[in-house]
Amino acid sequence: MKLGLEGQVALVTGGGQGVGRQICIELATEGARVIVNDLFAQRAEAVAKEITAAGGQALAAPADITHSPQVQAMVARGSAHFDAPVTVLVNNAGIIPERREKGGRTPAFLDMPTADWAKIVDLNLYGTMNCCHSVLPGMVERNGGRIINIISEAGRIGEANMAVYSGAKAAMAGFGRALAREHGRHAITVNSVALGAVSHAGIKDGPLALHASADNDERLGKMLKVYPIAQGAGRLARPEDISALVAFLASGRALFITGQTIGASGGFAMP
Repeated sequence: MKLGLEGQVALVTGGGQGVGRQICIELATEGARVIVNDLFAQRAEAVAKEITAAGGQALAAPADITHSPQVQAMVARGSAHFDAPVTVLVNNAGIIPERREKGGRTPAFLDMPTADWAKIVDLNLYGTMNCCHSVLPGMVERNGGRIINIISEAGRIGEANMAVYSGAKAAMAGFGRALAREHGRHAITVNSVALGAVSHAGIKDGPLALHASADNDERLGKMLKVYPIAQGAGRLARPEDISALVAFLASGRALFITGQTIGASGGFAMP
């Protein structure tokens, strides 16, 4: 299905790997010109080259989105490169707590260093705010735009040992709903896509590896039980399962969808 994204300029944060990379590729395939952001220049450049090699248009834009001046410079550079303002923003960049507990578990809230709180909130929430603040003026002037926040089901239901992360992702959704109310009059939609566990090529071992199955990974077998669709499919979500939804929300077909949080987690949460 062609979604009519030709002529759109899409900025995707954290676009250098995993879900972000696939979102960049999907939007480019649908005709959008893509600004590929990542903290690491090598990752951003690799995805931009992949898109251009396939006939699409892309610009690598490494930047730390927790720093507003870097975000403003990135948006200005991308708009100048494509001679058009950003019309689609996908806030995909994020960070989860470091796995410091025995067995690779994330720490409980009382055991988490306060410095780690700041890292999680800065990237997930303030990074999103910085990007929105930089692109919204152009969207308002143009009277149209799409903002899509990639959050987690942890932000909808809360996850033990993920308290700060859950709070930051919930805040992203609430921030998005408020923006949807403020900027509906400018024909700007703001939605969130909530993810569960996602397998991708960057993960080589364990239940999130693409080659993992319930037959060869006991942990994956247990995880499948909490994802209704995953039980039938025999796998967890993959980046292409998320990117297709993001592309739809970025299109004109989704004009009357705004202020929503849509789960793409295989039924992990059904609020």
